[in-house]
Amino acid sequence: MSIILHPSRRQVLTGTAAVVAGLAMPSIVRAQSEPIRLGALNPLTGAGGSYGPTMRKAIEGVVSRVNEAGGINGRKVELAGEDTQTNPDAAVRAARKLIDVDKVSAIMGTWASSVTTAVAPLCWESKVFITTVSGSDTITKLPHQGYLVRTQPNTHLQIRRLGEFLLELGNKRVFVLAAQTPFALPSQERLTEVLTAGGSQMIGGVIYDKDKTSFRSEIDQALKANPDMIYLNGYTPDVTVVLRELYKAGYEGGKIGQAYAVNQKLLASLPPEVTEGTYTVAPSPSVNSAAYKRLAAFLGKDDLDPYSCQCNDQASLVCLAMAKAGDSSGTAIKETIRKISQGPGEKVDDVVDGLKALAAGKEINFEGASGACDFDDIGDILTTNFRYEQVEKGAFKTLKIA
Repeated sequence: MSIILHPSRRQVLTGTAAVVAGLAMPSIVRAQSEPIRLGALNPLTGAGGSYGPTMRKAIEGVVSRVNEAGGINGRKVELAGEDTQTNPDAAVRAARKLIDVDKVSAIMGTWASSVTTAVAPLCWESKVFITTVSGSDTITKLPHQGYLVRTQPNTHLQIRRLGEFLLELGNKRVFVLAAQTPFALPSQERLTEVLTAGGSQMIGGVIYDKDKTSFRSEIDQALKANPDMIYLNGYTPDVTVVLRELYKAGYEGGKIGQAYAVNQKLLASLPPEVTEGTYTVAPSPSVNSAAYKRLAAFLGKDDLDPYSCQCNDQASLVCLAMAKAGDSSGTAIKETIRKISQGPGEKVDDVVDGLKALAAGKEINFEGASGACDFDDIGDILTTNFRYEQVEKGAFKTLKIA
């Protein structure tokens, strides 16, 4: 007589669970081995084209080093890159591709406040983390829900330092010629506050369309006010035209601009007498740090712009945050980025050293080529140095870094 044994309910459930787990294993393994996808969105052309290529190369360098070191928790990193063309519409189309097609968890390196303002909503709506070098105060006031940090100091800090420098120079009557950007009006208002508090005055300002071919009417308004300093708050193409027309109009007072506009490309395009004496101010990288020297060697340059240094650090921060979280999602980056960039952890200035420390169970505090990467609650960088320069005989002369 044969005996038929019927399995108990527990045995059936256990067996079923084992089968389901077995079927799920390949997808789990596949997810763990799939590459992590990140996006670089930089100004390879347009007004920011002087900076975009090296910004992109700095990001690529970090990704290459991470992959050479074994990736992030064993997963390789794939970088998808797009050009913003320094144009909000083009940037939105590029960001849509990175988010919808390339499925990136972070977008790094947006330049120009108008571009970042246009792109940021796409990121937080998709839970994609975004890192930017744009400075307008309005950016971190957007409802980004923590999915954004910027390594560039905001308008409030930048203009305070510019205004303090003008007060040091003894300027009493300042006029602003500004391109129409999100940065224009807030910077003029902030500069007025700083100058007034220091005993000087803002005597006027004009906001212009940066795509015009001549600014003679705007310059006439400025000269009628009899300024002893004109703040050129635009981008390289339009500031080039403004400087040329100021020279032709016989203006002999002071001129100051952001270093991203009054740069080497501008000097190369104008006769030395047109730019002579122009001051510039810009956030300064950590020029004496090992991270800066390492990046300079990689890029093959002795003097690095702040944006390339910031992009190097943005890519490092994103990779380290994912490694710390054990998760590559934009939400994980958001929740972890401050845990690896500020606090009492071991100081690291290199992404590979940081990955090794995290793998060993250590807490880290990353400081890179741009300096400390400490952010407040809305994503603004807390501290940075500034570089002040003056054009002398067609070349930049550093006055101080402080």
